[in-house]
Formats: sequence, C-alpha cells, structure tokens
Amino acid sequence: MHGAWHVGWCWRRVSDRLTAAGHLVFTPTLTGVGERVHLLNANINLDTHIADVVSVMKWEDLTDVVLCGHSYAGCVITGVAEKMESAISSIVYLDAFMPENGQALSDLMPPEHGAAIVKAAQEGQALPARSAAAFAVNEKDRAWVDAKCTPHPTGTFAQKVVTTGARDRIGKKVYVLAEGYPGPFRPLRDKLAATPGWRTYELPCGHDIMVDMPDRLAEILQEVA
Repeated sequence: MHGAWHVGWCWRRVSDRLTAAGHLVFTPTLTGVGERVHLLNANINLDTHIADVVSVMKWEDLTDVVLCGHSYAGCVITGVAEKMESAISSIVYLDAFMPENGQALSDLMPPEHGAAIVKAAQEGQALPARSAAAFAVNEKDRAWVDAKCTPHPTGTFAQKVVTTGARDRIGKKVYVLAEGYPGPFRPLRDKLAATPGWRTYELPCGHDIMVDMPDRLAEILQEVA
C-alpha cells in the first residue's frame, strides 16, 4: 500500500518481481491521488482509504494476504487489520507510522506540524506533495517520483485510528526501516526489535524502499509470507 502523495505506480518494480515469482499482487491506488486525483475532495478521510483496501480484499476474495503499508499507509493497514484480520497472514510496516488506538497521524508529528495538519483538514485543503529529495530517494529516480506525486487529502492525516489491537493478533508482524532516511521511525523499529512476535529489517536506502531497493524488498515480502 502506497503512502501519502504516492500512488500504486511506486510499487511497479516490486510487483513485477513478485508476479514473475508466481505471486498474485494488488497495488491499489487510494481515493484522491494519482489516477484517482479527480475524486479528491474535503470529505476523504482515513476511513475512505481503509474502505478502498477492504473492498479490494473482499471483492477479490483474498485470503492468506501479506498486507504491506508504506509510511502514511501504516495507519491504513492498521485499520484494515481491524476489518479483515482473518484474511491477513502477515502485516508489514514499511518505514511506516504505527498509530495506537485514538491516535491520528497528525498526533505522531511534531506539535506545530500536527496543528497545521488539523487546521488544513478543517479548511478542506489538500497537502502539497513533498519532494523526492526530502525523502532521500536515489538521485536517478527523483525527477520521476516528483512528476508522479499528487496532493494528498488532509483528512486522512487528521482522523484518529480506532483499533482493538488486531494487528498484534496477526501471526507474522514485520517492520522494515529505511536507514538512509532521517525520519521518525528509528525508535519505533528499535522498540519492535525487542518485542516478541515482531521481525525487523533495516535497508540502506531512502524512504521509498520500493523504489530504491525493489529486489531486496521483494525478497523480504516472500520471506515473511
């Protein structure tokens, strides 16, 4: 599952490798971004994006799913696990946020940034895309990534997650850290590395692991399936 501003396209390199290995792969684009940017509106929230993924799983009759969420999509897959727990065999947080019950993504940001997000959501503003350079994407792919990113619906960052801990009940739980991105995820990875039932990885690349290291990420997703 892609993160904020990104779309299903960012998974193409990984999905091609997994498909070639015989796996069935879905990389849905969430409402309001990319090829669905024409649906962008102020009413889109986290529930909308959770429903996007749940609908794919239900209509495709998916079971034994390796559910992977990148960055913002850690919030999405946390919500999806609540509705589709029995269909998920592995849950993978890819350099991603992991909200607890009652937390929004804006709560996991520095206070000044979180407050700005809530204000923008109240005003119905979309979030302009951050640059690929800010995410430490490899230099060769930065222009491509910048050209493909679109504004992101702010309500998805402001809505609080409701969870009963379904993700913790899933049999295989994985966290993958991007070592080359100076983001907020190192403490989370370190905490999970010491938590029974969690498997962690660290990869020497920028935040967009699926762009920078598709071969290794495809291997990991098969290892944890």
